[in-house]
Amino acid sequence: MKRYYPWLIAILGLLMLMVSNGLTITGITAFDPSLLSEFGWSRAVLKFRDLLTLLLAGLMAPFLGMLIDRVGPKRLALVGSLMLAALYFAYGYVHSIGMVYLIHVGFAAVLVAAGLNVAVIMVSQWFVTKRGVALGITLVGTSLGGVVLPKIIVAMLPALGWRESFMWLSVVPLVLFVLVLLLVRTPAQMGMQPYGARDAKAGAGETAATDELPDIGYAAAIRTPTFWALAMVAMTTFYSILSVSAHLFLYMRDMGFDLATAGNAMAVMYGMAMIGKFVLGFLADYYAPKRVFLINIAIMIGGAVLLAGMKPGLIWYALVLFGLGWGGLYTMIQLLAVNAFGLSSAGKILGTITLLDATSGGLGIWITALLYDHFGSYHVAFLVIAVLIVAAFIAGFRVRNERQQLVLQDAPKPAMR
Repeated sequence: MKRYYPWLIAILGLLMLMVSNGLTITGITAFDPSLLSEFGWSRAVLKFRDLLTLLLAGLMAPFLGMLIDRVGPKRLALVGSLMLAALYFAYGYVHSIGMVYLIHVGFAAVLVAAGLNVAVIMVSQWFVTKRGVALGITLVGTSLGGVVLPKIIVAMLPALGWRESFMWLSVVPLVLFVLVLLLVRTPAQMGMQPYGARDAKAGAGETAATDELPDIGYAAAIRTPTFWALAMVAMTTFYSILSVSAHLFLYMRDMGFDLATAGNAMAVMYGMAMIGKFVLGFLADYYAPKRVFLINIAIMIGGAVLLAGMKPGLIWYALVLFGLGWGGLYTMIQLLAVNAFGLSSAGKILGTITLLDATSGGLGIWITALLYDHFGSYHVAFLVIAVLIVAAFIAGFRVRNERQQLVLQDAPKPAMR
């Protein structure tokens, strides 16, 4: 059993992200038509909730990143899962937009306590080699939430209505709480070494070699071009993917598709993202991670351009490319950050990137809604998205392995003859 425990942790990370991201960001959009129909809010008024969630999650992330480094991911994940259960149950009783906003303030804490950074660090500490594959498995969870939860919600709505559906879904985070309580351990607590630690000592493999390098502290990391290049890519692409995913249900309904087909569209995009996270994370263990990183952004550009064209016959091709490119990119941002700076300050480094990309993502959802309300369609909003991803591609060339650069700079220079 111990032999497979690192992979069990990777799968548990997948489930954590499926629940936390799926219930707060992706799956919850399946309720949007019901909420707009019942309360008559504009899209900008409703989507301001997502700006609140992501902006506050970003602001909290650096501080809770310090907590991750001090107390470990398990305690935060337990608190986050309990909070999510309580908030989802409360959602079934909302009667005003103010109550919705208040619940989404709570979602911000959930995303930080039981979300991306916690899962990445929880899994990374179990792997020296095969870290790309492990993170790829874990980050499939964000996509799996977008595939599974909207279809479950669409099936529940006709029979239960939106209020009772929220209440029943509150059981899901409680199941996550039990799994985290029973299964999450560190390698030291299990009396084990991380996967591939022996290979690292032997100097085998690119990831192993990277782990032999000295870590870079937070203060030094944020002064490097790599940190800001990764932050730029994260900000522009989070703006893009969260905008598209948050508005996809409404967009498909505007195009005349029924609720089930809108759910299928979400499943296609996040299904391709799920494939991208695993396959391209796997490739990053065998090819230069930066090259895989740039290929991901290029694929995402292709999907964004097709989406901006607003052609019904091209929507499915656009969603395939957009999801595939984003899925791999999502994995690569985390992997490149850990490889470039190490694990000792990973909570603060990833927390700061989360502050920037979550703020950008929240603004993207809200700005896209404002542009829709102004122009009466998503055409201009999706053009903005395409331009931003091109900017991400340009920024991606500035990413490098800062730990390796540090060693090269400190190496003695050959004597001049």
